[in-house]
Amino acid sequence: MAETLAEFQKFRSEMNEEIHNSNHLGMKRFFALDHQAYEPGALDTKTKELLGLVASTVLRCDDCITYHLVRCAEEGWSRQQVIDALNVALIVGGSITIPHVRRAFARMREIEALNA
Repeated sequence: MAETLAEFQKFRSEMNEEIHNSNHLGMKRFFALDHQAYEPGALDTKTKELLGLVASTVLRCDDCITYHLVRCAEEGWSRQQVIDALNVALIVGGSITIPHVRRAFARMREIEALNA
């Protein structure tokens, strides 16, 4: 994990804008679907973000893990609750997820420092 949270967020924002500006209908629809999946429904947004974090960890996507860690902090999940969710991801994903859990812990430190 070489980049800072600020660098990650800047890159993500710039590239998302470029993707949206491409005016590709399929991509626009997918981004809209992704956004809608986290809207409140039978589950609230807070719960869905934690589910997104676990799925992202099992799938070993560091960008997604960072995104969902930020969203989990914004939604009010405590560090201990996030750690408990990461434990579920570790059990489901197995030892191959350990490096991603390490990077998640490092990213949590960065998020906590920014929110302090």
